[in-house]
Amino acid sequence: MRVTDIVARNNVVLGGVESGRPIVFAHGFGCDQNMWRFVEPSFRDSYRTVLFDYVGAGNSDSSAYDADRYASLSGYALDVVEILEALDLRDAVFVGHSVSSMIGVLAAARVPQRIGALVLVGPSPRYINADDYEGGFEEADIEGLLSSLESNYLGWSSQMAPVIMGNGDRPELGAELTESFCRADPQIQARFARATFLSDNRADLAGVSVPTLVLQCSDDVIAPDSVGKYVHERIAGSTFVKLHATGHCPNLSAPQETTEAIRRFLAAAA
Repeated sequence: MRVTDIVARNNVVLGGVESGRPIVFAHGFGCDQNMWRFVEPSFRDSYRTVLFDYVGAGNSDSSAYDADRYASLSGYALDVVEILEALDLRDAVFVGHSVSSMIGVLAAARVPQRIGALVLVGPSPRYINADDYEGGFEEADIEGLLSSLESNYLGWSSQMAPVIMGNGDRPELGAELTESFCRADPQIQARFARATFLSDNRADLAGVSVPTLVLQCSDDVIAPDSVGKYVHERIAGSTFVKLHATGHCPNLSAPQETTEAIRRFLAAAA
C-alpha cells in the first residue's frame, strides 16, 4: 500500500517540528483524533506530532474496513505499524488512550525500532475478572454490555458515554463523548467493542522493553485502580502516575494534568 493511501485511510495529520521526535496520539473506542485536541498542541514546540483515526472512526476511509482484519486488536495494531512505516518514524512516543494502550503494546512488539516509549492512558489488558485478576467486570456484565450495544447502539451510547466520562458536574463532557460515539458507524463500533472488551493482553505486558508510563485516572469505571497497578507491576521499569482527574478520559477532562504528566515522564526518560 502506498504512503498516500495509508495517510488517507487513517486520516493522518502531522504537526509540530518536522525534525523533532515523533509523538503519536491514538484515540480510544468510539472516539477519533479530535479527543486529543487539548493535549497534542502542547507538544508541537519540540515534537513531530502525529494524529490519526482508526478505520471506521472519524474521517478515516471506512471503505477500507475489513471485518476479519479488525476482529482482534492485532488488526488495529497493524494499522499503527503501517502508519509508522509509511512515515518512516523511529523512536516514536506512542500515546494510547484506553484500548489504544494495548494496541500500542502490540505494535511495539512488532516494530520495536519504531516505538521508543509508551504512554498508556487508562490501560486495561483484560476487562473481565479472572481467578487471580480483577479487571472490573464479570463475564456476564460484558456480554450484557455487548448485547445492549449491538441491539441499540445509539441508546447505549447515550446511556453509557456519560458514565464512562465521569465528571457528572460537567455534563458537557459526557455530551461530547456521547456525540462522538453517535457519529461512529454502529456496525463497525459493535465489532470494535467485541475486539476490545473480550481481549486478553496480559501475557503481552512482560514483553514491553521500552520506557513506559502508566497513567491511572481516579474513579475510572472502565479501568479501575487494580488494573492500572497490574499493568505497572508487569511492565518492568514502568512509571505509574495516578491522576487527580476522574473518569476515563483525562485527555478531555484534565488535559493540562495529562500533558504535564507526559512531559515529566519524557524528560525523566531522556
